[in-house]
Amino acid sequence: MQKQLDIEQFSKKIYLILTIIMAIKIAGFFTWSENVAITRVFKVFSRIAMTIAAYYVFKYIIKKGAVDSYKWDNVFAPLLYGGYLLLGFTSFMWSTKPSHSSLQWFMDLESFVFCYYFMKSFELLDIFFPKANVKFYHILANASFLIILIFIIGLMIAPDEFYRMTHGGEEARLGGYMMNPNELGMLCVVSICCYIFNLYRNHRKVWTIIKILLVLYALILTGSRSSMIGFLLVVFFHIRQSDNIKLKLAINVGAVFSIPVIVQTIFIKQGDVEEVLSMTGRLPFWTALLNEGLPREPWFGFGFMRIAYKDYFKGVHTYAGQMTHNTFIQVVMNLGFVGFGLVLLQMIATIRGFLNVDDKEKKLMLLGVLIPIIINSFTEFGIFGETNYGILFYQLLIFGISFRYHPILSRSERLFLRRRRPDFVIP
Repeated sequence: MQKQLDIEQFSKKIYLILTIIMAIKIAGFFTWSENVAITRVFKVFSRIAMTIAAYYVFKYIIKKGAVDSYKWDNVFAPLLYGGYLLLGFTSFMWSTKPSHSSLQWFMDLESFVFCYYFMKSFELLDIFFPKANVKFYHILANASFLIILIFIIGLMIAPDEFYRMTHGGEEARLGGYMMNPNELGMLCVVSICCYIFNLYRNHRKVWTIIKILLVLYALILTGSRSSMIGFLLVVFFHIRQSDNIKLKLAINVGAVFSIPVIVQTIFIKQGDVEEVLSMTGRLPFWTALLNEGLPREPWFGFGFMRIAYKDYFKGVHTYAGQMTHNTFIQVVMNLGFVGFGLVLLQMIATIRGFLNVDDKEKKLMLLGVLIPIIINSFTEFGIFGETNYGILFYQLLIFGISFRYHPILSRSERLFLRRRRPDFVIP
């Protein structure tokens, strides 16, 4: 009885710590202050501090009675991502602005290290503390919810700060200048996707539904078309997994009737049909990038997170932009066809790894979270673009399939487990 009580206390403690770490890590991508110096200090300090915290949590779990014994699984997913980072590092030599490239590269590397220790912690918890029942998707959902709740409360207290006026001041979008509304919308969809798994396991159903509705409300307020598409795809993805025919029918009928409302309020209301078809001016910009910019540096690009010789690319018939609003075109402009080929192989290895996962719940979670961040990658920063939490989430997913417990333990490891966990049966 005493041992069970210890496990329960450990579970609550580790859940709280991991949730706080993830929430602060996500918050480190937001612009909370108009003061540039304060923002930079907060972003750099918070992200590095949470990486250090993730490492110490990992060591804490080992101290409590776990062994860091694992073997690499789906090794090409992290290996090719490491190759992408290595090519990015090499590109400093030809980058049109090495200082910008190095800063972006360092933050991507830092989050890669964070994800390594953060996801290894869950591997240890699953093997050595299964009764703790600490779920990655539950922590990611609640951490995201805390950030979203700040915006919901903030728009009631200070709407001028938490709304961003667009279309000549006619439309107000949740996010303000603290975060791009499309990026905030993507965070909402990720949170909803993770909460769905709480419904699957009947975990506090009423409270989970309330959270989902609040996050959905925030998603609508962001006015993000791409995120709304991501949300609908996530819903239909989970419908296909359900064995309840009545539930499938009800959701499908509800979705059909909701489409006209969504199209009118999100897709048409915020711009005319021409604007929607041009993807708010992105198509001409992408065309100019590929036709005018790419021929200048086709093989190795302009350098990591650079899309032109100067800070902004400006085509003949388009606006000036510092990033491409498309993660795949971003890679082509950054690292040329060589980098794009590497990234393409990396994504194939990652998705193949997801499909090969034996645990059905884990497989659905990985694919479900991938949907909104991939959709967002076509219109915003994306999983290989300027540093953002889409990259963080993608790196978490990569390491979610990268290690597996190694049951062959050394003599010292077995002695350690017997001393620290006499109740634990070594697999």
